[in-house]
Amino acid sequence: MRRPASAEELAAERTGMVERQLRRRGIRDERVLEAMEAVPREHFVPDSQKRRAYSDSALAIGYGQTISQPWIVAAICEGLELEGSELVLEIGTGSGYSAAVLALLARRVITIERVPELAAAAREILAALGVANVEVLVGDGSAGLPERGPFEAIAVHATAPAPPPTLIDQLAIGGRLVVPIASRTADMLTVIRRVGEDVDPTSGKGLESTVIGPCRFVPLIGSEGFPE
Repeated sequence: MRRPASAEELAAERTGMVERQLRRRGIRDERVLEAMEAVPREHFVPDSQKRRAYSDSALAIGYGQTISQPWIVAAICEGLELEGSELVLEIGTGSGYSAAVLALLARRVITIERVPELAAAAREILAALGVANVEVLVGDGSAGLPERGPFEAIAVHATAPAPPPTLIDQLAIGGRLVVPIASRTADMLTVIRRVGEDVDPTSGKGLESTVIGPCRFVPLIGSEGFPE
C-alpha cells in the first residue's frame, strides 16, 4: 500500500503543476498563477484521489460531478480579469476548489451548488482553510442571484446550451462572464463582456465575446441550462 504523500511532496507537486501545466501552456496572469500555487488542491479531492490531486486531468468528486483540471480553473480565472475589488458569482461550487482560488483574486465570492451534499462539504473545507470571503449557497445556479447583483465577474463551471440571458443581465457594465457553451463539435470556453446597458445575447448587442478554447464540462442543469 502506498504511503500518503507528505505536505512537502504535495507542495512540490503544486509548484510543478503551476510551471508545467499553467505557465508553459499560456497562463500569463501572475495573480492567477500565485493563487493556484497557494491553494492546496489535495484538500478538495476525495482521499482516494489525493495522490492525483495535481495531475493534468479532471477528477471525480461524487454525485456525477468533477473537479476541473488545473488549467481550466486557471483559464477561467484569467478570463475574468480580476484585480481584487470585485464581487464574483460562481455557478457550480463542486468541491470548492475554484472558489478558494477566486477568493484570493476578488473581494468576495458567492458560489451556488445544486447538490446540497457537495455544498456542505465545500463549506466545511473552505472554513477549515480559513477562507472567509466565500459564501456557499444551494440552488439553481443557472438563474444566478439577481437580488445580490450586479456582479463584476461570473464564472460558470458547467456547459450551457447558449449564452445564459439571465446571467448576462446580472453583469455590471464592463463585467465578464466566463462560461462553456455547447457546440456541435465541442464545448467552447467563452468570455462574454458586457459593454452596454442594453444587451441582447441572441444578436450580441451590448456584448463582446472571445473564445478561450475547447473544453469539457458536465452540463449546466436548471432553468437556463439543460433539463435534469
